[in-house]
Amino acid sequence: MGIAEKITSIRDTFHLNNFSFSKRIGVTGTTIDSIINGRPQKDGTRKRTKPGYDVLKAIIDEFDINPEYLFGKSDLMLKTAPPKIQTYSGVPQVISVNSSGNENVIYVPIQARAGYLSGYGDTNYIEQLPSFNMPHLNNGTFRCFEVQGNSMVRTFFDGDLVFGKFIENLSEIKDGRVYIIVSKNDGIVLKRVINRIEERGKLILKSDNKDGNYPTYTINVEEIMEVWYVTMFASKQMPEPVDVYDRLHDLESKIVELQEQINHNN
Repeated sequence: MGIAEKITSIRDTFHLNNFSFSKRIGVTGTTIDSIINGRPQKDGTRKRTKPGYDVLKAIIDEFDINPEYLFGKSDLMLKTAPPKIQTYSGVPQVISVNSSGNENVIYVPIQARAGYLSGYGDTNYIEQLPSFNMPHLNNGTFRCFEVQGNSMVRTFFDGDLVFGKFIENLSEIKDGRVYIIVSKNDGIVLKRVINRIEERGKLILKSDNKDGNYPTYTINVEEIMEVWYVTMFASKQMPEPVDVYDRLHDLESKIVELQEQINHNN
């Protein structure tokens, strides 16, 4: 194989496209495309660009590539065995149904969060969690999580209940929406999400609380165990009462001023 084919093989081994591959090694998508596919020529042919030293070094460092593989002296691509990459299952590991065969909403209170990380795929564990049926939550699998902390204050408060619909495909995650992310390292978090899985293999997680204590951060796709799209919530935080009389007085004064202006013009 030539150098272009070897780079293509490396790209495919890590399940990337040209654009996401280029982002991993810090070059433009055009650079990788010209190496793998070639630049179009006036006669209709395509001429491949030879990768420079910086590109080759970036590939070797980023993907732990055996340099001798790139230069045709070895068939062994990787210096070490590739890490096992978790793929998102696309279905909840365990669901609960009622006597009518309809899915229940499983409730995960704060005190059950730690156990949920290891038991989310354990039927016996899930069956021990509270569950209930909500007729208007249908066309999907739903789970209810109790909010912990103040990272989403302005939108959700500590102790609120958020209802999430299971996301079957990570490409369905829409920028700026709120999701419950269950992951190996961060546990259960409620965040506003920016989806950069296709380009960088990551989600960007943001907090609505802007007091500076909750910085934006990223999470790798292989760490994600479950994603739930928040469709509804219940809160103990009641809105402040509206002073109806003040609004009426304000409206009355505006009517009087308008009447005086009309009389003056006449």
